[in-house]
Formats: sequence, C-alpha cells, structure tokens
Amino acid sequence: MSLLSVSRLFCRGVVGLMIVLWLGQTGFGAEADGAAPRSTPAESAVGRKVPHFLLTDPAGQRVSLYDFKPARVIVVTFVNTSCPISNQYLAILNELAEKYRDQPVQFVAINSHAGDTPEAIARHAREYGLRFPVWCDPQQVGADILQATRTCETFLLDPQRTVRYQGRIDDRYGYGAQRDEPTRQDLSLAIDDLLADRKVEVARTEVAGCKLTRTRRAAPKGEITWSNSVASIIGSKCSGCHQPNAAAPFPLTTYEDARNWSEMIREVVSQRRMPPWHADERYGSFNDERRLTQPELDTLLAWIDDGLPAGDATQTISVAQNSGGWRIGAPDVVFELPEEVTIPAKGVVPYLYFEIPTNFTEDMWLQAAEARPGNRAAVHHIILYYKLPGEKGKRDFRDHWVDGAAPGNTPLMYPAEIGRKIPKGATLVWEMHYTATGKEEKDRSQYAFRFHKEPPAREAKMVGVTNPRFKIPAGDSNHKVLSHFSAPYDVEVLSFAPHMHLRGKDFEYKAIYPDGRQEVLMSMPQYDFNWQTGYGLRQPLRLPKGTVIECTAHFDNSAGNPHNPDPKKDVTWGDQTWQEMMIGFIDMVPAK
Repeated sequence: MSLLSVSRLFCRGVVGLMIVLWLGQTGFGAEADGAAPRSTPAESAVGRKVPHFLLTDPAGQRVSLYDFKPARVIVVTFVNTSCPISNQYLAILNELAEKYRDQPVQFVAINSHAGDTPEAIARHAREYGLRFPVWCDPQQVGADILQATRTCETFLLDPQRTVRYQGRIDDRYGYGAQRDEPTRQDLSLAIDDLLADRKVEVARTEVAGCKLTRTRRAAPKGEITWSNSVASIIGSKCSGCHQPNAAAPFPLTTYEDARNWSEMIREVVSQRRMPPWHADERYGSFNDERRLTQPELDTLLAWIDDGLPAGDATQTISVAQNSGGWRIGAPDVVFELPEEVTIPAKGVVPYLYFEIPTNFTEDMWLQAAEARPGNRAAVHHIILYYKLPGEKGKRDFRDHWVDGAAPGNTPLMYPAEIGRKIPKGATLVWEMHYTATGKEEKDRSQYAFRFHKEPPAREAKMVGVTNPRFKIPAGDSNHKVLSHFSAPYDVEVLSFAPHMHLRGKDFEYKAIYPDGRQEVLMSMPQYDFNWQTGYGLRQPLRLPKGTVIECTAHFDNSAGNPHNPDPKKDVTWGDQTWQEMMIGFIDMVPAK
C-alpha cells in the first residue's frame, strides 16, 4: 500500500472508525466490482402497492405520497439527522434529484427517528441544502407500511404507487468502508428502468444504514385482552362486513373468530388494506369512518404479539351480529328481484338490469331504504333508479336516483324534514353487479323502503356531476378528466360518492365559491372499484348559490394497472366494468 493510499485512508478514518465501532463491521459482502448485488431474504415490500397514509412536514402540514400526482416515479429514502452513513448519502441524493429534475421523478425523505423534532429536521435539511422535502414520521407509520428497517433504505414507487425497488442508493458507503466511486448505481439504474417501462433488473439489495428503532406504543404485556379492548375495535371497525353469510370472506364476531384469523388480521391492518376506507382524512368529516386510528392499530398488534389473551368473558363488549331484522325498522314495502339470478363460478359478470313496477298511486317520500342482498358473497353492489310512466329505451336514468348499496355501507336514513321523492307510477330500475366466487351462486336480492307519512319540508336530490365525453388514451397512466356542477340555489350537501371503474385512480371534489375562494371538500387519493362507498357528512355542508363543484378524476389505462382489462385500447364512457365512468355523486337538499 502506498503512502498516498494510507494518507487517504487516515483522512477518512475518523468517521469510518466511529461507524465501525458503533454499527459493527460487516463490510460490503463478497460481490465483485460492478456485479449485481445479491438479494436478501428479509421482509420485502417489492410488488406491494403502498396505501394512502399521512405524515407531516416540519411545518406541521399533513402530506401524502399521493399528493405527487404528476410524478411517474417516486423515490422515498429513510434518513435521520445523526446517522453518519445517511448524512454522507444526502449529497448523492441531491445529485440524483438534480439529474432527474426534468423527468417525472419526485424525491422525498422520511425521518422516522422519534428523537428528531420537526425543528431539528428542518434545520438539518437547511444545513445539507436538500433539494427535496423531508417528512416527519415519529410514530414510524411510514416505516411500518414500507417495512423499512434502516436509514438509507430507499423505495422506488411506480405510477400505481407499487414498490418496484427496495434497497441501497449505491455501494459507495458502508460499515467502516468507503469507495470514491460506486461499482453499481443501484437506485439510478432502477429509476432508468422504470422511466423506460422496463422491469427493474435488480429489485432488492442489501442496505448499510442505522437501524430504525420502533417506539413502544402499546400497554405492557398482558394488559390488552379481547374482553377489555380488542372486541370493541373489531366490533366497530370490522364486524359490519365480517358477519356470517356476508360479503366478507369470514366472520369476526367472536373471540374464536379473531384468534383463528389473527395472522391475517396482522397483515391486512399493518399494510392498511383493512378496514377499507378511502377518504383522505384531511378533507371533510364523515359518519361511520372505518379507518383504524394509530392507537387502535397498535392495540391490535400488541394483542396478537402477546399471544391473544381472552381476558374476562363477563366484561367483554358484545360484538354486533346481524340479527336478520331490518336496520331501518319495520319497512312499509319490500321489493324483490323478479327472478332468481344465476352467477357463474368464474369470469367477469356484466351488469344486469331489472325493472319492477312500484304500482304507487301517489307520490311517495322515501325516508329510509335498505338493501338485503340474497347472496352477500356474490353481490358487489346494487343501484336503484326509477323511470317515469312512458319512459322507454336505454336512456340514462341516473337523474332519477333512489339509493345504492355496497359492502360496508350503512342504510339510507333521512331525518324527519328530509325525504326523496319517488313519483306515482314509477318503475324501479335495478342495476346489479355480481362477482364470481369460484362456484355457481344464486341470488334474489331485496330492497326495503320506509316512507314519510306526510311530504317532508325538503327534498333530497342525488346529483351526478359527470363528464361522459372523455377518451382515455391507451397506455396513459394518469389521464385527467374534469366535471362541473353549479348550485342553482343555496344547498346543503349531505354526502359524496365517487364512481369510476377499473381504471379509476383518484377522485376529488372541490368547491369554487362565488367570491373565488376554493376548498377541497372530499378527496379519494387511492380509488378502489371494489368498494363503492358513500361518504355521509357528519354535518351538512352549506354552499351558496353559484358555487361550482369541480370534480377531478385521474385514470390509469397503462399496462402497470393490474386491473386494466386492455391497456392497448382507448377507453370511453360505458356501463360495463371494462368501459369507464366518471361520476361525482352528491346528495343534497335546499338549504334552510
């Protein structure tokens, strides 16, 4: 070794020696220079779609990875203010951010170290001149969802926000060893693969960085039991769908149910796949929110980790079970499909339509409505419209909305002064969407109505803010479609219900007030066609006459969308799931 080499090593040695002593000597492994790094068997997020979740920036603003709508590629790196390897890589991340500045690539860092305050994170970003945002994650929410274990661990997300690469930035810095130049620029190569619509050649690499410490957020061992804590969480957030013979694949109404499915519960709640709730919590306040709070999630996981203690059965909070009765109370009338429907064992089932005369001899005012699927496993959703006497053909009856039902939705129930008019002589039009279950199924669904005895003071109208004149180009992963509605008088909005099909990506309602002020009313950053949820406001939202409601939807018609029936075709409006729709349903009444 030459004196020059020794001198270079000595100059770098202070930082290197500290890293060696603190983190431990592991080196770079046995890879040859320039060789592709070996994969690791550790937990991997590669191939998994990242759900919408919220963190904060150092200023306290709540932020989401889904806010970066134009970005085709998102680079997420975990950092903290003190890790020496992480700090060494900040300059490299700055260089990469500059390299891809004119490309649809967004860099963001997440600081999941509980000891770093927002002020320290902001100061650290200024000192290192970071050209990308750094977000605060003191509860390790982002780290848990992405399954990050170390600083410097980097995740590459595609347009669908699916992880396509997880691992190191490159191989120049490690535990006690450094290179002037990397032998393989892993992150840059992975970004180039994604931008070129290629499969990432090496999707998982080992990472050198400081271990992320998960903070303790749950009660000590033995204090959390099914009886004192878990039954109430399962009952309020899960058992509405997880009932015997319901849409969910298994019941969760007893301790034995939860015990037998505990590992599946751990997976789906940790990944935020369940409970299904897709409204962005930054906008609006809604009834029956199914999302788990962080304390509820921590409680469930601590209970599973602790061996699933049952507790005192006499103190167990009862979990509601479907008793078979109508939740709206005794109905005035129950309608039933005119014939039994056979659903095939496999394949896509087209929407089916049925017509049933009401035989109403006078206008009726609906106060409550409830669907009862005859086969909850096969019924995806039901939508009821009506058509007037003499109306013929296949015209769109969505301006004659009655009600809609899907798994997880609560029955329609208006207060005493509000009702929906169904004119005399109307015919109910049933739109039935079925899904195959793996075996042939039968269904004969019902719908129950309860009416006002007298016409109510205010009539509820379901408005479909729609744009049927779009064409989504083949291969487009982020096609934008707008629709608008202007309030004809002062109104109160009761609920929102976005509707798209298999290429739907996200949906947003925004109010543009007469004075020019704008406000997001409801946002769905991660649309999921499997859940046709209605979002009822806790308090009606008053909008003055002339307020424009602007609906913005994005569609993903690319091959990267795993639900896309055919990414090689342009897509236009149509009823069937392999076509598309763009409707922002709004239930509203005249303002008081």
